[in-house]
Amino acid sequence: MSATAERESMLKLNDVHSYYGQIHALKGISIDVKEGEVVTLIGSNGAGKSTTLRTISGLLSPRQGEVLYKGNNIAGTPAHKVAGMGIAQSPEGRRIFPRMTVLENLQMGAFVHGKVDPNDLARVYDLFPRLKERVSQKAGTMSGGEQQMLAIGRALMASPKLLLLDEPSMGLSPILVEQIFSIIKDINKQGTTVLLVEQNALMALAVASHGYVLQTGQIILQDNAKALLANETVRKAYLGEE
Repeated sequence: MSATAERESMLKLNDVHSYYGQIHALKGISIDVKEGEVVTLIGSNGAGKSTTLRTISGLLSPRQGEVLYKGNNIAGTPAHKVAGMGIAQSPEGRRIFPRMTVLENLQMGAFVHGKVDPNDLARVYDLFPRLKERVSQKAGTMSGGEQQMLAIGRALMASPKLLLLDEPSMGLSPILVEQIFSIIKDINKQGTTVLLVEQNALMALAVASHGYVLQTGQIILQDNAKALLANETVRKAYLGEE
């Protein structure tokens, strides 16, 4: 594909409204993730970022609006079927299986295919050499950074076309944050489209091509990542600048 060619949309949300009981969590959001991109959703706690990912992955059914994946409306589709379509999520808080080994956790990621593809396993070990070193270690005994690597690696074992990453830098040291974001760039270069939810707006916008700013369930701003990095409102609100 030439640099000037228009990329096709892999994922589109059109006027999506999601609720938790009576709480109106997403109030008509629309986003567009084109094939091959890294797109980021930034915003403070409670803005609706994780709810957006849960709505895409089928963990939450929207009451209104469309979730279009490769042109098909998957809104309300059960999560296991969404995973089988090529969408994998690395959840906030990692949610690894602490009593299972690293390898067993990775094998769980391939469950949607019914078997482990050796090529997927080799790819994960190439991206995360630490996991290969600790293949027999119980996941719960690893550091937070190692657990985050495992959570992303487990998602990659499903061979996703679209990878949903929910707060991958949460609780990590600055050095590990740099490492995780470098790996996200590598994953994208290998052909996986990424939708990234992140409170670290500076790092997220540095790896993304496009960004959306969420506030109380609504998108208040969207632009290419460089423009958002330069935006005075974004810099004051999310980059800690006066």
